[in-house]
Amino acid sequence: MQNILRLHQAISRFDGLITVWFGSLLSLAVRLWVGHDFFLSGVEKLRDWSATLALFHDEYHVPVLPPDLAAYMGAAGELGLPILLAFGIVSRPAAIGLFFVNAMAVISYPQLFQFDCPAGIKDHIRWGLMALVIFAYGPGRISLDYLLERMRAKAGMETDSI
Repeated sequence: MQNILRLHQAISRFDGLITVWFGSLLSLAVRLWVGHDFFLSGVEKLRDWSATLALFHDEYHVPVLPPDLAAYMGAAGELGLPILLAFGIVSRPAAIGLFFVNAMAVISYPQLFQFDCPAGIKDHIRWGLMALVIFAYGPGRISLDYLLERMRAKAGMETDSI
């Protein structure tokens, strides 16, 4: 039992380093990965706006919203929220915003579930989970959110932990 405790103690010495820096690097990678995919989708929407509007009128069936408004909101979310994630500014709201943009895409295009290749729905599940991880765990130390939190702490203002 003593050997197990010594081994645990030796390994635990690296916990802080791993938690702080590896976790922050991993958070940055997740933010960039999910943001990149959504940003490219937004750019593609802008590239041929008339085709985008046609898709929102004919293929995508966004509940409640008129198709043109849904197209503008979808493109704005796919272009703006990833930029916030990349810089790590208001990361949690940006992540939950992307989660809902993703969820609306799945709800609005039920054909995803009918394709022979389930890659499309798997991508949406992956993106949704990555957005939820950012929302739950925050952006990490490699973010403007962290920098702003430290600045507020130095100024003596109350903050919630990131």
